[in-house]
Order: sequence, then C-alpha cells, then structure tokens
Amino acid sequence: MRYGDFMGNSNFATSKQPEFLDELPLWSASFGLKLLDYIDYKPNITAVDIGFGTGFPLIEIAMRLGNNSIIYGVDEWKEGINRAEGKIKYYGLSNIKIIEGSVESIPLDNNSVDLVTSNNCINNVSNINKALLECSRILMKGGQFIQTMNLDKSMFEFYNELEKTLFELNLKQEIDLMYKHIRIKRPSVNKILEIMKKDFMIKDIEYDEFNIKFSNGTAMLNHHFIKFVFRKSWNELLPQNRVDEIFRLIENKLNEYAEKYGGIKLSIPYVLINGIKK
Repeated sequence: MRYGDFMGNSNFATSKQPEFLDELPLWSASFGLKLLDYIDYKPNITAVDIGFGTGFPLIEIAMRLGNNSIIYGVDEWKEGINRAEGKIKYYGLSNIKIIEGSVESIPLDNNSVDLVTSNNCINNVSNINKALLECSRILMKGGQFIQTMNLDKSMFEFYNELEKTLFELNLKQEIDLMYKHIRIKRPSVNKILEIMKKDFMIKDIEYDEFNIKFSNGTAMLNHHFIKFVFRKSWNELLPQNRVDEIFRLIENKLNEYAEKYGGIKLSIPYVLINGIKK
C-alpha cells in the first residue's frame, strides 16, 4: 500500500490526524530511535520515561509495550506536558501516567519498576548523581536502565568559530566559560559510567553520530530550534553589551565558510548506554 493510499483510507484518516502523524522531534529523533532498538520489550511491566518533552519516546514506548503495561512519564516542562497529553488523549492510550516534577525526585516506590528510559535527559538535569541514584532506586533488581546523551564534541563546528571570535576580541575569560558550559551540559561518558557502575551492570555502549546541515550561518542562527534551545545559553556566556556584535562576527565567519565549502554541517555525536540493575 502506498503512503497516499494509507492516508486516503477513511477508517484511518481523521481531521486531527495530520496534527500528530509526523510528530517526531528533530533534535531527539536520532537518539530516541536508537534507544527504541535497545529496549527489552516485555508485556505486563512498569516503565518510566524521564524528560519526555512533548511525548517522544514516551508515547511510542507505551504503544510498543501494550495496554497491559504501565509507563510513567516524568517531566517539569508544563507546556510540553500539555502537548503530550493532547496526543495521549487522541491516541486513546490508557497505560500512560504523567508525573509533573523533577527527575531528581521521582514519587515512585523503591524497586517498583522494570524499565527506565532517558532520551538525552540525564545530561541536562541539575544534579546528575542524584538523578542516576533515583533511576537506580525505583528500578527493581534485573531492571533495565537505558539512556542516550550527546557528547562534548557536539556542534564543534560552531564552538570553534565562537572560540576564534572570542580570542580575536581578547575575551579569554569567556572562552573559559564556554568550555565550562560544555563540560556541564555534556559530561564525559566515563563520568556517567563511574556513577552507574555502582548499581548497574553495563550491557551495551554504542556510539553514533548524526549531522544537521544548513545553507549558511544566517540560516543556522535563525533556525527556530537553535534559537529556542541553544541561543539563550550562548548569550549568557558573553558580555551582555556585546552579544549582538559577537554574533554578527560569528554569522559572517559561518557565511564565509558556507560559501567556500558549500553549506554548514553541525555534528552531533552521541552515546547509548544500556545497563541492568544489579
């Protein structure tokens, strides 16, 4: 059956279908598709997806586990929760329970769940140690904890240009702040493994990478996701009275690079870690 035939099926197509059919977030898609491949799917289990954003991979995991399983979604982002709840209602899923709250304090009993998933969430919490301890606490012995996270070389093409610009402007303190920001947001795999190995047997570690391409620097800096997720934190690294000046210089550098090499590529290396509770 062709896609058009599928969409034309009156038993499938509804007025709301286009609102949800293509719901796979740009940023989390590659991480999440990898994560979905490593889940040990079993019926009649209890699962938790932390930091589910607008519903991915929470909803997909719930559908793959089936109605006899329960999956909790934990997130603090109210607007994201509202969006996810709309999709959950539309799909008629009764096996998802939403918890609005912090990953560092999950209101579930000790040893009460079989599976915990984290799609690029753990590396973005305030206290990684506490978050990992919570994941261990709620998992029963033999339970699966599977997470993805992007690595410290993410978007190195942009950060290289930022560092060059800051160096040219003699803003050496800001270069140090940039590297501190990267270390906090993208901790080393060894750091995560060191914490996990206390409570988990590491079953799989897989490294991968995807790229986000743009025609030039102007397109990149004006892209909605770049502005929504990254631009605020980049601005905070810089002297506030020079933010516009610095980004004009970076934009020009990126545009020159794009003209010379035929566009811009942002590399996103990431890792998947699959652990079993001891």
